[in-house]
Amino acid sequence: MNTNSINRVEQVAREDLVMFINACLACTGQREFYDDAYGQRVSIDFLHDYILGNYRLLYARCLAVGINHFNQVEIILKLLATGRDVAKEHREEEGALIAHALNALPPQRAWGVLQQLRQRHINNRRSRAIARDYLSMRRDVSFDAVKYRPKVRAIAAHAHLKLQGELGTFLFRNWKQKVYETKLFEQFRQAHYSAEAVYHLPFTVAEGLAVKHKIPRHVFLSGIQQQMTVGEKLRFQGAAERTEKVEIDLDFGRLPLTKLALYILSLPWETRQQQWDIFHQALERSARSVLIKAPLKLGRVAAVLDCSYSSFGSSEKRRRPLGVALASHYLLQAAAKEYRAFWTVPVEDTLQVRPRGQTDLATPLLAALGSGAELVVIVSDGCENSPPNGAAEVLRVFRTKLDTGRRTSIIHCNPVFNSEDFSLRNLSPTIPTVGLRDAEDLPTMLGFARFADGSAPLSELESYLAERVKEMLGNGK
Repeated sequence: MNTNSINRVEQVAREDLVMFINACLACTGQREFYDDAYGQRVSIDFLHDYILGNYRLLYARCLAVGINHFNQVEIILKLLATGRDVAKEHREEEGALIAHALNALPPQRAWGVLQQLRQRHINNRRSRAIARDYLSMRRDVSFDAVKYRPKVRAIAAHAHLKLQGELGTFLFRNWKQKVYETKLFEQFRQAHYSAEAVYHLPFTVAEGLAVKHKIPRHVFLSGIQQQMTVGEKLRFQGAAERTEKVEIDLDFGRLPLTKLALYILSLPWETRQQQWDIFHQALERSARSVLIKAPLKLGRVAAVLDCSYSSFGSSEKRRRPLGVALASHYLLQAAAKEYRAFWTVPVEDTLQVRPRGQTDLATPLLAALGSGAELVVIVSDGCENSPPNGAAEVLRVFRTKLDTGRRTSIIHCNPVFNSEDFSLRNLSPTIPTVGLRDAEDLPTMLGFARFADGSAPLSELESYLAERVKEMLGNGK
């Protein structure tokens, strides 16, 4: 094979991997503003099979680059289903990546992964070992056995797990035995007969038993809050306000930045106005906490933020593109020495932003480029229509006529996967486009952008993935 052919093969491999990682950063298989859920799932499943079949080692290493939970789950399942295809020299690393990624997932997702092993008829030696090790690593397996009882029972049976103590009795023989020594098991048993015992159980378990005991909904929600997770409180906040008028006690300090932004955007305009100081300070604190975990120091920064009507997202991902833009605004502001924000529709008060209007990226982009910024970050789904391709023309002229030396770095962060061509809609070939599921991933994505613009060779991307694997497995020790 001649040099040109080798270079072409490497270029294709790099493009394939960058496309896949970008897709895994943005796609969750759910409906988007312009795409339905079916198209999203078909496209991302094809990408997974294609990359797994052609670049298995690099496919597994994608677990270490910060892709979203949906795609981590798919990679874990596909690797476990095809264990016989892994090379001997890579088997240990692949197994360690699977185990570490599984343990890092939220427990409901991790138990869901193990349950899918049964549904997909995956029952090889490695999958059973992964299930066994995950069960042994759980800090409070009795809590999991109560909260995820059907899943844990199905997994234990499928993987032929040996269960210690009262766990096997609780899951399989009969939870109605007279008494349990394990406190939570006993509370679960008592809750079938006592309404008071319901409030000691995990929320999702207690909810069904509250119906059995005919506890009024507002009484139940008021009394069970100490057992609710942050995610559960977020999901039921709106429902409680619309019906029983129960005030859910949310600790903003425990909310991740993007979830906090989405929660604030879900509130009525009047509430946001009345509690402006509280919400603003909470977002600032959350942004600073992100930078403690992932340090990012920037100079002069300008952000082009899309708040057009398509930033509403969909019924499944309500206001997510707008929430990512708002969270990115606070994160960049905290990381930059100098910062200016330019929205597609002028915004007087950032916390009052809402999805509206056509997508005019060219106007705020011109303002951002003229602000003297060293870095311009565009957060948008890339579907500009007022005028179409306006930003692309601005970028072409800027790169070819005004900034040939590339003194200004420009990065497009896209929170939306385009199922039609298995990628993210880009604004121009002159700037890199990276996927952005959550604003918290922005520090990582700014580093990944050098691969998206095509300037870095395949060898550098492979080294980047290998280094991320070392960091991931090293931190897990």
